[in-house]
Amino acid sequence: MVAQPPLAAAELAPTAQPAADRTGAAFFDVDNTMMQGASLYYFARGLAARRYFTTIDLARFAISQARFRLLAAEHAGDMDRAREAALSFVKGWQVEEMQRLSEEIFDELMADRIWSGTRALADAHLAAGQRVWLVTAAPVELGRVIATRLGLTGALGTVAEIRDGAYTGRLVGEMMHGPNKANAVEALAAAEGLDLSRCTAYSDSINDVPMLTTVGRAVAVNPDSALRRMARSQGWEVRDFRSGRNAAKVAVPVVLGAGMVAGAVVGGMALSRRRKKAL
Repeated sequence: MVAQPPLAAAELAPTAQPAADRTGAAFFDVDNTMMQGASLYYFARGLAARRYFTTIDLARFAISQARFRLLAAEHAGDMDRAREAALSFVKGWQVEEMQRLSEEIFDELMADRIWSGTRALADAHLAAGQRVWLVTAAPVELGRVIATRLGLTGALGTVAEIRDGAYTGRLVGEMMHGPNKANAVEALAAAEGLDLSRCTAYSDSINDVPMLTTVGRAVAVNPDSALRRMARSQGWEVRDFRSGRNAAKVAVPVVLGAGMVAGAVVGGMALSRRRKKAL
């Protein structure tokens, strides 16, 4: 009997791919849902390390971000003004520069802070043939970089006005927060032919209840106390990937967001200057 030659790689049966599910999708919040802490906090840290901020800039940025966090739930006008103030720091920047910096800073400071459990949830949707979007209050460019790095479909985020390839420092529309997240998800669903009753949304924050209730399935991930209570009352699934000690550590940049930069980064820059003088 003549031995048969082994199959060449091209002759092997291809790995079965999931059938595309065109009407189901998943939407993930970013800060403390997909990532430990706040993406803008890490982005600001990366910029400070590159000397894009002066200490005065950082202080102003910290004040605007702290105000944004504190007033987000009730004072939309003040919240938008705070976001506008934060965006004023990128006025005149080239879009290509923002893209490059977002990629560098993600790799340096954010990649290791992605919750493996949440990423597994996103990968499960992809494996089922569904598309997966991030929905974040951070600049959409940063959201897209994170989505690309994680192999997701795309991102919805706060949009900054661009003119002649550079940022003007103004918003286009409203900040991607609270009800605006739900509106953006509904608009995307209409454009993509999604059936929202077959979609799933994931978040850690009570502020995202509008988005969570827009879809057929809501999942609370690393929830704050208010969202945990809401999830229990509504019978929503809860996933918590934090240990008790890590939960406390993660809560700091999430609650204060980039407002922590004034203390942590400015202090780090001052320490760096002292070290240089000592050398």
